[in-house]
Amino acid sequence: MDIYFSARDKNGFVTGLGKNDCQLFEENKLQTIKNLTAEKNLPLTIGILLDTSGSQTNVLPLEQESANRFLREVITPKDEAFLISFDVNVDLLADFTNSPRELERAIDKASINAASSSAGIPGIGGGPMPTSNPRGTLLYDAVYLAAHEKLSTQTGRKIMVLLTDGGDQGSQETLKSAGEAAQKSNAIVYVILLADHPFYGGFGGAYNGRAEMEQLAHDTGGRVIDVGNSGRKLEDAFDQIQDELRTQYLASYTPENKTADGKFRKIHLDCGKGLDIQARKGYYAIPGDNLSNN
Repeated sequence: MDIYFSARDKNGFVTGLGKNDCQLFEENKLQTIKNLTAEKNLPLTIGILLDTSGSQTNVLPLEQESANRFLREVITPKDEAFLISFDVNVDLLADFTNSPRELERAIDKASINAASSSAGIPGIGGGPMPTSNPRGTLLYDAVYLAAHEKLSTQTGRKIMVLLTDGGDQGSQETLKSAGEAAQKSNAIVYVILLADHPFYGGFGGAYNGRAEMEQLAHDTGGRVIDVGNSGRKLEDAFDQIQDELRTQYLASYTPENKTADGKFRKIHLDCGKGLDIQARKGYYAIPGDNLSNN
């Protein structure tokens, strides 16, 4: 079982930890950590999910500019990324590629779609995802599809970056099923909360999905970064994610309970007093998986 995590103290990210510095618990039972290493050079798979619903009209250019800079600075020849937009449809704008230029072209082509779902737009499965409510923001559907159809087949480090105001409307999937898919794919979810304040009349109700986004990120070992509608804060958010990726660790262990019963098992990593550990909160013991290396 592989657990990717980062460690912070009051001064920032902590490097130099070894397996004797940490304790790992599964369902409150101490496990034996086989290896604990810094993994900043492991291949990385990144899914960028862009909210292109009507509420993001005025912040989409900020999303595009900052996402492009992030990918230019992070992607190396051994890494891959893909791009999904979601509004009333879920569309795969760029499939796996290690070309920042190709990703930039796809990001720059993203456009706001506040209309009803139309049959002519290619979606992630070759057509728009059918929905019983054709109007809305299919955030949970996008997370589920990114995790289940794209990231679950990848190995190594996997992250999903959502640029959204956190609101979902019309998804067939739920917060629970989207979160489960992300956890089963071993993807870390970062949510960058953006709000177009004029769209919301300057009222603070823009973040009607904040609690849900906090849960999604927290359960997978990621976090929510609130940037409002500030381009500077958005760039800072991507810088923070870069810093975490550069200081990530990998802890490996073989669970004492090797029964693949499909159930969720809570895990907790403790690396000493004063250290804040950011890691996923558990895993699903899926039948057919090798629990010694998941």
